[in-house]
Amino acid sequence: MISSMPISRTYSAILGRVGILARQLTPPQALILGFAGLILAGAVLLSLPAASRDGQSVGFLTALFTATSAVCVTGLVVVDTHDTYSLFGQIVTLVLLQAGGLGIMTLSTFALVALGRRVSLKGRLLIQEAMNQLTLEGMVRLVRNVIIATVLVEGAGALVLAIRFVPQFGLAKGLYYSTYHAVSAFCNAGFDLLGGFRSLTGYVKDPLVSLTIASLIIIGGLGFSVLVDIVQYRCTRHLHLHTKVVIATTAILILTGTLALLGLEYSNPATLGRLSFPDKLLAAYFQAVTPRTAGFSTINIGQMRPATLLLVIILMFIGASPGSTGGGIKTSTFATLLLAVRSVITGKADVEIFGRRLPMTAVVRALSVAMISLAIVLCGTMILAVTEGRSLTEVLFEVTSAFGTVGLSMGITPTLSSIGRIVIIMIMFAGRVGPLSIAVAVAQRQQANGVRFPEERVMIG
Repeated sequence: MISSMPISRTYSAILGRVGILARQLTPPQALILGFAGLILAGAVLLSLPAASRDGQSVGFLTALFTATSAVCVTGLVVVDTHDTYSLFGQIVTLVLLQAGGLGIMTLSTFALVALGRRVSLKGRLLIQEAMNQLTLEGMVRLVRNVIIATVLVEGAGALVLAIRFVPQFGLAKGLYYSTYHAVSAFCNAGFDLLGGFRSLTGYVKDPLVSLTIASLIIIGGLGFSVLVDIVQYRCTRHLHLHTKVVIATTAILILTGTLALLGLEYSNPATLGRLSFPDKLLAAYFQAVTPRTAGFSTINIGQMRPATLLLVIILMFIGASPGSTGGGIKTSTFATLLLAVRSVITGKADVEIFGRRLPMTAVVRALSVAMISLAIVLCGTMILAVTEGRSLTEVLFEVTSAFGTVGLSMGITPTLSSIGRIVIIMIMFAGRVGPLSIAVAVAQRQQANGVRFPEERVMIG
């Protein structure tokens, strides 16, 4: 008989080693591993025969693609969610996109608070990293507010959508569809249960569905700290600079996108041309909102004109706001870069907005995020241009959609090769956790050596 003592000691040693490694992880590394673990767990569940309608496994790569898209709240799918997955599989995707939208640390912290447990300093650091907060102050309170806001907004959205879906699909199915699409919209995920890769094209003339989904997308894309700041404005009569920048940039992008889409697609019979003017305006507004990382569509994206596709690519690359459920380089990053360019053109030494001066570290960080993001998109586009045999526009659109965790597609996602799927999986992951977080996580910790080299200039421009 073999003694169980050596096995027990080995098991304890392994657990101890894992614990040591976990404590040595930096917040960005822990955040990335947490997302990766959630994706793998979701992929295993979605690859089970019980997760598919026909009782046959969809295959691990397809399940991994779907799980990554759900956790990274993207919406790109190689198989239609409604037509392929059973109720069990659909609920798995719903749980994954809700967990991915809120963030693992948000849910973990809420569970600890609900159980009356204390959140450690490292846990607060992880929340700060996940939420893109500037300080550690009020992390637990922020998590509590995030959960409350999420329940209230998604619940309100589901109730409004039920007005349309319950009469159309029946009580049980209508409430289920309302909840699923409300969660998907607030989390900027773009997953739908309408079948046939149609998204919301059947509701292009429906203001109730279009405006409700668009509102959920905007609210989810503002960022939780911005939402809390707006709610507290009644008491404080003060908005932080970050909130002002996010709201102003979001409003400008939506307004500009709506007018540009309306003008570019006005006479296109495959998109807006066949609609009345009020319906054209509604569809243009919806499609200006959804590239902000949501992924829903009410018109055929693949039939858009080249200029419109370029506009959508730009909007997808910018994405939502920091600390939100969306991806992209973020609105505040885009605004900071524009303000920096303005300061150079006007000859000002400082980057200024709303009577405040931005620190140069913020400008450098914004430039780093933009350059790393651009490198990811260009590398992914180059690889897919080789492996997929598609046009440059289609490939660039797909890659940018994956990086911005948008979910819009010109229709090439289901036809991606195995290499193409793996590349898109990696890009979706990078877009969700943030390019700068990945760079920080894989880089060695900065060592201060006390030495500064002599300064010398180079010619720029």
